[in-house]
Formats: sequence, C-alpha cells, structure tokens
Amino acid sequence: MKQTRFTLIGSVALAALLASCGGLDKMKEAAKQISYTVTPEVLEARGGKVPMSFKANVPAKIWDKKVSAEITPVLVYDGGETVYPSITVYGEAVADNSGKTIAYATGGQIAYPEQSVDFNDKMRVSDLIVRLKLTRGDESINVDSQKDLELAPIAKGVIATYTLLGSEAGVATPGKDAFSRIINEEQSADLIYLINKADIRTGELSKDDVKAINEYIKAVKEAENKNLKDVVVAAYASPDGATDLNTNLASKRENSAKDYIQKQLKKADASANVIAKSTPEDWDGFKAAMEKSDIQDKELILRVLSMYSDPDVREKEIKNLSAAYKVIAEQILPPLRRSTITVNSELIGKSDDELKSLSVSDPAQLNVEEILYAAKLYDGDLDNQKKVLEAAASQNANDWRAVNNLGVVLYQKGDVKGAKAKFEAAEKIQATPEVENNLGVIAIAEQNYAAAKEYFGKAAGVGSELDQNLGVIALLEGDYAKAEEYFGASTSLNAAICKILVEKYDAALQLLNANNQEVGLKYYLKAVASARKAEKDPVMENLRKAVNLESKWKSYAKTDMEFVKYFEDSTFKAIVD
Repeated sequence: MKQTRFTLIGSVALAALLASCGGLDKMKEAAKQISYTVTPEVLEARGGKVPMSFKANVPAKIWDKKVSAEITPVLVYDGGETVYPSITVYGEAVADNSGKTIAYATGGQIAYPEQSVDFNDKMRVSDLIVRLKLTRGDESINVDSQKDLELAPIAKGVIATYTLLGSEAGVATPGKDAFSRIINEEQSADLIYLINKADIRTGELSKDDVKAINEYIKAVKEAENKNLKDVVVAAYASPDGATDLNTNLASKRENSAKDYIQKQLKKADASANVIAKSTPEDWDGFKAAMEKSDIQDKELILRVLSMYSDPDVREKEIKNLSAAYKVIAEQILPPLRRSTITVNSELIGKSDDELKSLSVSDPAQLNVEEILYAAKLYDGDLDNQKKVLEAAASQNANDWRAVNNLGVVLYQKGDVKGAKAKFEAAEKIQATPEVENNLGVIAIAEQNYAAAKEYFGKAAGVGSELDQNLGVIALLEGDYAKAEEYFGASTSLNAAICKILVEKYDAALQLLNANNQEVGLKYYLKAVASARKAEKDPVMENLRKAVNLESKWKSYAKTDMEFVKYFEDSTFKAIVD
C-alpha cells in the first residue's frame, strides 16, 4: 500500500512539473510576439550616463495567467555588457502580483521608466537587448531575446557626441606679459629760487639733479634706441604774498627755466618741444609738504585749507598762528619757490624679429617681459614656444607666469601630466586666478569635475576662459541649458557642440562657419549638425574635409550613430573606408 501511494504522489508531482515547464516553454515562445519601442530611438550619452525608457506591447492571449516575468534591459558590447535595473510584471493569476499585471484576454502595455547606466566608449557600438526571467510556480527559466529568441536588438548603438569635447576640452590661461615696445622714461630736476626772485642762481646749476638732467639729454641724443619726446617746465610761487605779485613771479620763473633748458638742448644738439606753464600760488604743494611735516598745529592748518578756498583768507588764517607760521616760512615755503624741469623720452625696444631670434639663440639677453612676449610670437609653433618658455622658467624661477605659461604649452601639446606639474609649481609661487583656472582644466582632463568646479570657484576675474570652462563642466554633467548660457556668444568648437546638443543645428553651423580653425573636429561637427537636419550633401562634403584633415575621423564616423542613416550609403562608405 505504501509503495502504491508513493507512486501515485510521485506521478502527480511529475505531471505538475511537466505542466509548469510546458507553460514556461509556451510563454518563452509567446515572448517573441512582444514588441518594444525605445525612447530615444537611438540611445544618447548625456553627462556620463545613458538614459533609456521603453514601452513593450503585449498582444492578447499570450501571457500565461500564472507567469511572472523579471524584465532586464542589457547593453551588450565588445568585451562586456552593462545591465539596467529590472522590473517585474505579473500574470493575472499570480498570487503575489505586487506590480504591473498583464491580462491574458486583452494583453497590455509594459512601461519601463527611464533609467540610466554609466557610459563607456565601447557602448557606441552596442546592442540593447532584453533578458527575461519567467517564473511559474516554483519553476523559472531565463530567456535572452537575442540568443534564445533570435530577435533583433530593441535599440542599436549609443550616440556620444558630447564626448567630442575630448580630454583637452578646457581652455588654459597664460599669464600676461607687460612688454611694451616703447617705454616712457623721464628725468627731473628742481631749480629753487629766493623769495620774490626769478633769476637762476649759479649754485642751483651745480646741483646733482640739474647736472643729471643735462647728462640725460646728451645720453638720449646719443642713444640709437631712445628719442626725446618733450620737456615740461612747471614754475611755481609759494602761497604767501599778494596774488598779483605771485602771478607775475611764477611767470618770470617759468621764462627763466625755459630759457635755461632750451640752451641746454641746443648745447647737446638736441631738439624737443618745451612745454612751459606756471602756478601763481602752489597750495597743492603746500598741503603735501604740511602732511609730511611734524609742525605744531599741523592738523589745524590742514583744516584751514579744507575750510577756505580763497587764497587771501587762507594766508591770513595761517599767519594768525604766529608760532607755527615762523616754522612754515623757514621749512615749507622755500622749496615751493621753484621750477621743475622734466625731460620725457622714449626707450624703443627690440623688434619682433630680434626678440624671436634671441629667445631661441640667447634668451639670457632678454628680460622676463621680453621673453614672455617672444613666446607669443611663435603662435602655432608649440615646439619653439616650449623651448622659449623653458628658458623663461629657468631664468625666472620665481615668476609664476613663466612656469604657468610653460604648463599651458605642455597642455596644448597633450602632455596633461607635465602641464599639471607646472601649474602646481606656479601655484606654489603665486595662486593667481589664471593658475587656479588651469588646475581646473587639468581636473577636467582627469574627469574630476568636483575638483574642477572648486578650482574654477577661485578663478574669478580670469576672463572669458572661465566661462568657457564652466560651460564644458555643464556639458559634461549633462546640463546643456546652463552650458549654453556660459558659452554665450563664443564661436568655440565646444560652444558648437553645445548648440548641437540643444538641437539648435542652424546656430551650430553658424558658429562653426565663424570659427577660423582648420581642424578635423570643426568639419566633423558640421557633418553631425547636417546629419541631424537630414541634409545628405553637406554631411558628405564636411565629413570628407574632416577625414582629409585628420584620418582618425574615418574609424570614428564608421561607428558613430549620428550617421546611422548613411551606414549603407556608397558615398559614406567611400569616405570612411
């Protein structure tokens, strides 16, 4: 009896198992009829993520009432795969149906909400498939839509246009030089007069500053790289005595000083325009001298100057301070009875050709401003710029600009590690906004966007480069609207990428046409914008220019989903093969 009972129970269990498996196999076969609509139709990376959602339409009378399905989208690519989060849907007779239910009689729609996975470049060539785990009772089977059901991928490839920013997307900032081709120089001397006198005393002519100004005129005359501009004579009377008297006195002092310097110019066989002027009462000079003095009642006298503008009233009030006025008459007023002679000249610096030559052959002959300027003369020649700036950094180790600018050139040459070392060295010398901006650029290249934003926060005032870099950060983080604000009216390639990503294709093409760089990326972006506008001829024309300039765009375009509509086009194939 026991043996017969055991056999009966085993037969029932076996029958249930076979019914279950048969139900799952039938459901597996029915799954071929489910259709998927993916949004977006072609996946696109944004801010380091690949967002995606889909809707699956289930026909009527295919979904087993007792079957639940765990649905998992998967991006499959060369060497790996990335799995999106799963959702579960249930047949109407499943006891624990805590989610979406599909009715057997009517079928229904499965809505997979938007989910994202981290982007990697291999995803550009990929298949989005669906894996199902079908469960009926205690039994489950796994179904791969591509391998097991032989269905086409529900989406193919990932557009990654935002990554065209590349690892050198940031804009590095050089330190500015203070080079000036013409440097203004001046030499001054004072001729001091006795009270109420305008004649130049012999003793004044033997003073060091007067001798120096005469020697200076001779030296400028003889120098090949200097020119006399003009001579300014400013004559003064001290603010004591009658105004009419002082006006006449200052005028006479102006004439005597002018006559003197004209004779000196003639003696040196030099010519210069002599500009002469006079100030009857030198209250400004008086105030400046008082501020520097330690005279008793100094503050009271300065208050008088601020309270009264009438010169006669001022003089009267100051003279009322009898003790102080005696010191004023002895110490303050005499130096104000003067004529100041100022010789202005121009030092004419080296020509561009001389600077370029010396910066390479003998940089030690150049000062830091000259050598920093000379490096700019090699615009586009990064090798010579690097050589010149290496000399500048060696000769001027404590000048942050020389070290920083060398870092800029290394960065432009693609040496991110070397550039970083120079920017860090420059920061130790002086943490300027330019250096902080450049360290932020390095952080972008290292994909450390949090650090980049921190550096950029310390780079205020650096100029338009900062907005460009903040725009890059916004693009890399997927905030295209903010990036567009930062780029503003820029015609940079990064700004054009932004316009493409915000679907302003005509604006992108306008920027690219205004950009004067002749690089492959420029024309590649024009091809992308044209492809999005479905304009075949411009696509082919610009793609051809891009690959002619840089052959790397052949292999990239061949798998770029921006051009998926042209993959089988004979002209496209001819360009990229």
